[in-house]
Amino acid sequence: MTESIRIIVPFLGLFGLACAWFIYTRIRRLPAGEGEISDIADQIHNGAMVFMKREFKILLVFAALVGAILWFKDHFESMAFFLGAASSGVAGFIGMYSATKANVRTTIAAYNKGAQEALRTAFFGGTIMGLTVASMGLIGVGGLFVFFGDSEHDIHIIHGFAMGASLVAIFFRVGGGIFTKAADVGADLVGKLESGIPEDDPRNPGVIADNVGDNVGDVAGMGSDLFESYCNAQIASMAIAATMTSGMVSEIAESSYSLMFLPLALTSSGLICSLLGMIVVRVAANMEPAKALRSGTISATVIFIIVAYFVMQALGVSNMVWMCVLAGSFGGTIIGLATEYYTGGQPMRDIAKSSQTGVATVMISGLATGMQSVVVPVLTVAGILMLTSTLAGLYGVGIAAVGMLSTIGITMSIDAYGPIADNAGGIAEMAGLGKRTRDITDSLDEVGNTTAAIGKGFAIGAAALASLAIIAAYVNVVRAKHEEFSLELSDPTVLTGVFIGGILPFLVSSITMNAVGSAAAEMIEEIRRQFREIPGLLDGNAKPDSARCIDIATEAAIRKMFLPAAIAVLSPVVVGLTFGPATLGGMLVGALLGCVLMALLMANAGGAWDNAKKYIEQGHFGGKNSPSHRACVVGDTVGDPLKDTSGPSMNILINVMAIVALVIAPLL
Repeated sequence: MTESIRIIVPFLGLFGLACAWFIYTRIRRLPAGEGEISDIADQIHNGAMVFMKREFKILLVFAALVGAILWFKDHFESMAFFLGAASSGVAGFIGMYSATKANVRTTIAAYNKGAQEALRTAFFGGTIMGLTVASMGLIGVGGLFVFFGDSEHDIHIIHGFAMGASLVAIFFRVGGGIFTKAADVGADLVGKLESGIPEDDPRNPGVIADNVGDNVGDVAGMGSDLFESYCNAQIASMAIAATMTSGMVSEIAESSYSLMFLPLALTSSGLICSLLGMIVVRVAANMEPAKALRSGTISATVIFIIVAYFVMQALGVSNMVWMCVLAGSFGGTIIGLATEYYTGGQPMRDIAKSSQTGVATVMISGLATGMQSVVVPVLTVAGILMLTSTLAGLYGVGIAAVGMLSTIGITMSIDAYGPIADNAGGIAEMAGLGKRTRDITDSLDEVGNTTAAIGKGFAIGAAALASLAIIAAYVNVVRAKHEEFSLELSDPTVLTGVFIGGILPFLVSSITMNAVGSAAAEMIEEIRRQFREIPGLLDGNAKPDSARCIDIATEAAIRKMFLPAAIAVLSPVVVGLTFGPATLGGMLVGALLGCVLMALLMANAGGAWDNAKKYIEQGHFGGKNSPSHRACVVGDTVGDPLKDTSGPSMNILINVMAIVALVIAPLL
């Protein structure tokens, strides 16, 4: 039965795309404003399109080079690589394109109809991204499984798809992150601190670029990030199943084919459960925004856990594997709650309170919060690893990652909702729609900040589990050729690799932080120049040259994203071919630990600084333009590249390194 139903998977992906298209057409029919509002929205949309087109040109060259090298290894694997790259690129582009259409419609909905309709518009604008990510994964991985899933010897061809998705993800995440934070930091430092004008003020030349950055970084970047983890978790689980002995298989399933197909069966079910969760959000839109969004996520997760049980019964898979799915889903919830607490709970309020004694105490308390926030998520990942490996071996670890990511449709929708709400507030401010509209968009944006922080925590946890599964698959592939192969801590070659891997997260973080700093410096000089040289700009009697700021951010992002991408792709190849598979395995372990710790520290410290600033803007500790507010603006500015550039780059770094290692494993 399993072999006959596998064709359903890519068709379910097509169904998901059809749903995304239906929602998009409904969004496009909503009022988009006219005059100045329409002009502002067009500037944001066109700026995002310019960046994406230039990034695609560079990416095409890089992908062609890597694909050509893979062609000499395996023609089919090379074609799978191009399919993976195209799928990831299309998912990111569609999601970002639709987000730049939904933002202004959210603003108009808030102005004309109020908070409930604005929430629906922003959320369903985000669902296009969520459905596209899930659907493209099912079409790509599911379609390849239809052709290459029959043979355990051909399953490695699908690894090329994961590598293609990972390559696009690192360009989208790093490039988009550099763009968005260069614009954000430049606009904040000159606008808020030097000129004393409000956030999103239309006089600020960097504001349009800042809003463009929200889309290219937080929509397209996050979408490609989670798409990569989503596909990699499935492919790693398939690879582990393909290398399991018959004795290991018989303990948890009727056949190895059932275990190879199970990840696709779970993610297919997850797509349907995500659609049901979206319906729940629509029905609950009259609640507070946070409750409405949370009700959709929880509903989708609970339904998925129940459906997963019956899926495994139908495939003849043991209940122990279902418990691994349960552990992954539950673990994702714990990581999300811990992230929410540290970025929006008492620790965040403590940072805001520390602003009364200046910038230094804001920085100290923010870093301390980020360091402490690492504990619960890492213990959760460790607990999942211990539990699932006991229940179902290394295959259980992979399935836990699949379980965490199966409802990515609703998870990504809520994450993409945040930038849309943020853009809606910016458009309302620039168009001068008044306090009532801005209050509505601010309430949506406040929830969006929390969902974005939770999304980052979720992405880190998912990347950690997916990488663990890929590393396990790498060990199994090498062991299939060399039965004595293992990663022993007493082996100096393994420990050498651990230390090499441990330095890479710090190196890449440094490169991306410096990239934001240098790009922001260019942006600051340009904004200062315009304030000096454009007569009447600060008085509101002239328009800024926003296109110049967009061009500066684009140039910087394109120029600076190559080195992190090259390190991620080439380091496994160099270490593996120079020192052997044991050192490479050690490097993956060291990089995994360093990436997870650095990603959590940076994402949560940055998120807490951001929310502390907004907490003061609500009227606490002196409110806007007070000394406390200025101190927290500095903290937020430092935290911006941490949480939106360097932190997210860690997810991509470890996944890219792991999947490259898996692809070259047969050569070692």
